[in-house]
Amino acid sequence: MSDMLAIGASGLRAYQVALSTVSENIANAGTAGYSRRTTQIKEVASISSISTLAVGNGEGAAVVGVQRVGDMFKMAEVLSSGSDLGKTATSVNWLDRIQTSLSGSVLSTRLSTFFTSATTLAGDPTSTAARSAMLEAASGVAGAFSETGASLDRVSADLDTTTRDTVSSLNSLAATLAKINQGLGRAAPGTAGNAALLDQRDQTLEAMSALTDMHVTYDDAGRASVNVGGSGGPLLVDGNFNATVGYSRNASGTMSFSVLAGVNQQTMSPTGGSLAGIIDGAQRIADAQQELHAIASKFVGAVNSVQAQGRDLDNNPGADIFAIDTSPGAGTAQVSVTMTDPRGIAAAAVGGGQRDNTNLAAFASIRTAGAFESRVVDMTTTNASALAQRKSVADAQQTIRDNAVSARDALSGVDLDTEAVDLMRFQQAYSATSRVIQVARETIQSILDIR
Repeated sequence: MSDMLAIGASGLRAYQVALSTVSENIANAGTAGYSRRTTQIKEVASISSISTLAVGNGEGAAVVGVQRVGDMFKMAEVLSSGSDLGKTATSVNWLDRIQTSLSGSVLSTRLSTFFTSATTLAGDPTSTAARSAMLEAASGVAGAFSETGASLDRVSADLDTTTRDTVSSLNSLAATLAKINQGLGRAAPGTAGNAALLDQRDQTLEAMSALTDMHVTYDDAGRASVNVGGSGGPLLVDGNFNATVGYSRNASGTMSFSVLAGVNQQTMSPTGGSLAGIIDGAQRIADAQQELHAIASKFVGAVNSVQAQGRDLDNNPGADIFAIDTSPGAGTAQVSVTMTDPRGIAAAAVGGGQRDNTNLAAFASIRTAGAFESRVVDMTTTNASALAQRKSVADAQQTIRDNAVSARDALSGVDLDTEAVDLMRFQQAYSATSRVIQVARETIQSILDIR
């Protein structure tokens, strides 16, 4: 009878743990990052039966452990697809910011208006109204160049801020992962605490994968080691230790990253995640700034050169209409109008007289030779094309990642129908083992009553 009591008690304990595990699953059905747990129960075999290889009575049930449901391969697909999406989504963001900067000031339209005003003035070189209109158009061009340049400079500054925040987030996640690894080294396998730490590990890795591409390996305790920038990249997390990521940006706008571990510094070359998208964005912003400044410099130089070749309405040598600020820290394509009197526009050739418009023809020549409008349009449309292409890729990668997450969650996620079945099954088993104990007690009491 004592054996019956022990067997019943072991069953109660085992199914109590199983019921608690099911309850935990149901309670966390909507918790992000939670992986379903299962209770592993085994028979406690009789020692005499094992030693004699005979079939004998068991001695009850025991909980082997609480196991966390998961698949490393499906998790690896989630990390890889998240890294790809992080890169493309970040690239889309900066391409979109560049596009807004290039199209917001309608620079090509302002350039066209300026050259058209020069053609209009050629019809009547003495017209004060036409001269004022051309000077007003010049102000429009200068403002458009300056506004576009300043907008690109703001985008560049925002990218620096975003990079700093992203690197800080990556370093924080790396430190968190090292602490989780430390906890996994202390937690006993098969416990609820161990399962919770593994959930936190995977959530941290998933967040890191959105920031950079990684190569992850695991030891027997489930501790993760992370190489960033691919399998051959520097080690960011190794057991309880984590290095730190730093970044720099040179004068040409190129972004670079490194991993500092103690006194050792290694170059980090991310090909995925937000950091890879930032590298792409930094280069595209720098290229746009350089191209815009080159167009502005050529335009200002060409217009002022035409002015210097002619005579204004008072037969004075033509003065500069524009100036571009090239001082350190001035910003990109900061163009200003230096002429204040419309009479200063040099419409006539040397010795041509007030009604001569010969020099104005040179504006049409520099318009064709410089191709200023088409260069601005080409720069804008090229960026727009790249933006559209990246958006298409991002949509596809979002689908791939969603499918990877669904595949992982189909295995490790909580299904309430399944949990309801398990809950009923374990409740019935718990009731049955309770009945065993009750019968054993009643039997023992009956024997005692006989005596």
